[in-house]
Amino acid sequence: MDSVGQQAAIVDMLDLPFPLLSDPDRTLAIDPLGVADPVDPRELATPAMILIDPEGEEAFRFESRDYADRLPEDEVLDHVRKLGLGPTTQAAPSAGTPQPGERAMPLDGLPYYLSGARFAVAAFGYRHKDLDEGLKEDSKAYVAQMDRYREVVRDLRKRLNSG
Repeated sequence: MDSVGQQAAIVDMLDLPFPLLSDPDRTLAIDPLGVADPVDPRELATPAMILIDPEGEEAFRFESRDYADRLPEDEVLDHVRKLGLGPTTQAAPSAGTPQPGERAMPLDGLPYYLSGARFAVAAFGYRHKDLDEGLKEDSKAYVAQMDRYREVVRDLRKRLNSG
């Protein structure tokens, strides 16, 4: 739902080697792929990972329960590898001109945000020892996800500062 400029700002901030799709009117992917959130009054998309094979067929789909429910990166890459495709030779698409949104978090703020999110969920898990197994597993997975994200941001900051 973010604009081209907002997506370009994320690509720029995170030094991503690929562009992000912008679909503010929901016609490119959100509606056609059926990932519009039916209960969100802002008409946001449900976070999803959908792999489309070269024939245009859906090869894999993961729809998140909410914005914090994401597949581990190695699991996503495993699904990509299963397609058995070689590297592409197409020119990289233009990411657009970065225009961060008014509430965009700067890269230097991400470690603090991720640490806070991690420790809040960990504390919740420790405080409520009587949680059912599903909530315990969700808590552990979220803490692990925040740890991975903090490591990635730390590595990115080192790479950007060194050259």
